[in-house]
Amino acid sequence: MLRNREIQILLLIMGSISLTAIVVAAFISSVAAAFVTILSILLIGSSLLFTRWRYHELEKLSVYLREISNGNDSLDVRDNQEGELSILKNDIYKVTLMLSEHRSLLHRDKIQLTDAISDISHQLKTPLTSMTVMADLLSAPDLPPAKRTEFTHHIRIQLERIDWLVSSLLKLSKIDAKTIQFKKDRILMKNLIQKALEPVMIPMDIKGQTVSITGDDDVSFVGDFNWTAEAVINILKNGLEHTHEGGAIAIRFSENALFTEIVIADNGKGIPKEDLPYIFKRFYKGKNAGEGSIGIGLAMAHSIIASQNGVIDVTSDSEKGTQFRIKFYKQVI
Repeated sequence: MLRNREIQILLLIMGSISLTAIVVAAFISSVAAAFVTILSILLIGSSLLFTRWRYHELEKLSVYLREISNGNDSLDVRDNQEGELSILKNDIYKVTLMLSEHRSLLHRDKIQLTDAISDISHQLKTPLTSMTVMADLLSAPDLPPAKRTEFTHHIRIQLERIDWLVSSLLKLSKIDAKTIQFKKDRILMKNLIQKALEPVMIPMDIKGQTVSITGDDDVSFVGDFNWTAEAVINILKNGLEHTHEGGAIAIRFSENALFTEIVIADNGKGIPKEDLPYIFKRFYKGKNAGEGSIGIGLAMAHSIIASQNGVIDVTSDSEKGTQFRIKFYKQVI
């Protein structure tokens, strides 16, 4: 403690004041000088003891911070006393909790990144392997023209699949990183449904499926038109894929004081009960998933809706159909 320059300066000042007081007291009487001497010694001693205690507390805080830097964030340095030192302890503890939370988030993000890279590699491996095999077959000089056309067509399909996968993963990564600024426009639900139906009407006509829409024209919600339309499109594609030829898809929407709701229901083969908790998980493929399914459409729909103060639930009965219920809340507390 005495090695600190501020302590040396403090002792020098207190010693000078005490010496001056003793000299002045000596001119008065020897008793006064003795009294001032004893009083000075007690004051200087008390000051040194108090300073030593404060330095000891600061030393404990220093040890605590070293423990924190080594990853031990389970220590609790708080106390319930008054004073600046107690305030400092409590502030350090708050910073410790914040650092611990950031460390947990970084660890979780690292795990998610590792899993995402693994999933992407797995998803890209199949079409790349298929294209490699077909490219080798195309190099054969005696390959019939019909087979050459067939292989070229399959390669184009695989390339389109890879392009869609990469584009979807890029969108998902932007949503996860919260770099997308979702608009907050007043959107009429009938316009959103009309936009979402455009890319699926032709496949529905091919399968002879019908769609019914029920809802008032003035039902609306606040959100991003294009992103929400993409979420609804992915849900409609899921219903289209799992509904048999000649089946039906029903869309109804309504509004109340708390939320705006969209319900998309089909009469398809349904989702097995054991798959329901995982259908919004990225790259998850249930038992009834189609051969070309990747398992990313519903995950993207969930992320888009959740990013706009919305929730999405699903119920399903085997061979009776599936129902997706989307709610956009008007205010989140």
